[in-house]
Amino acid sequence: MTVHRFQPNLFHNTIGSHAPALVVADGDTVVTATLDAHGFDRDGRKRGDRPNPMTGPFFVTGAEPGDVLAVAIDRIMLVRPTGWTFRGLSPTVVDPAAVPRFAKRDKADWIIDATAGEARLADPPAALARWTTPLAPMIGCFGVAPALGQALSTATSGPYGGNMDYRRLGAGVEIMFPVAAPGALFFLGDVHADQGCGEITGTGIETAAEVQFTVKVIKTKRIGWPRGRTADSIFTIGNARPLDQALQHATTEMLDWLIEDYDLDETTASQVMGQTVRYDVANIFNPAYSVACRIGSEALKGLPKR
Repeated sequence: MTVHRFQPNLFHNTIGSHAPALVVADGDTVVTATLDAHGFDRDGRKRGDRPNPMTGPFFVTGAEPGDVLAVAIDRIMLVRPTGWTFRGLSPTVVDPAAVPRFAKRDKADWIIDATAGEARLADPPAALARWTTPLAPMIGCFGVAPALGQALSTATSGPYGGNMDYRRLGAGVEIMFPVAAPGALFFLGDVHADQGCGEITGTGIETAAEVQFTVKVIKTKRIGWPRGRTADSIFTIGNARPLDQALQHATTEMLDWLIEDYDLDETTASQVMGQTVRYDVANIFNPAYSVACRIGSEALKGLPKR
């Protein structure tokens, strides 16, 4: 296993079969830099274009279509003391009659205090002068090259991953993607210092970061949608619009996962899911919405494994 320290110079606004930026082996670790969602680096220099310029792709030797690429997010270090958000709620999350109540979608600047572990508005109104939010770094957009040689905008998402904006995609998570192209071609970027469920202002606290991740190839294992694992849960993510279709993708993927790993069929898996599933609305702003279907690890204890 090798640790690669990769400094990117080229960034992509599509996730697809681009020329590899770096070739790594199964089990290798990569430490690399990401830009914010509008292309600004740790020093505030503009080095990429919106939306969500991606670092990569990383070609993983041995990954072939029909395999799974598992990516462990080992560490996310926020490297800039500033970030930004949009000011108002997204039109997708309020009643149509409420949309005119919000000002134009300009940006608010934030101060990121990594030592204190919190962020605050740089120029707050009086009501928010003493208000802060805890830092919870997460990756807004990452994934592998989609099928059929497609190159898809980093504004959206699909079975390959993409702009899912799920707040649980932080350090300590392992996420699995279905491989559709030789080498998997893994991309990442769009780190948020913090974000609530749904990305309901259209952003998290957008900033630059250094990310460390480790890749693992799981041979001849087919999955349909991203799957993830943390210390206390497993989850699946569906990406689609309307919202109910995203939920259906995530639920079906969880059903399949339980049947694969445990001695369950559709009926017994349904009983487990019916009492234990929690749904998270990961994103309801992007062209494709994202829903996570999540089960706590404690709920899986005692189930017979295959």
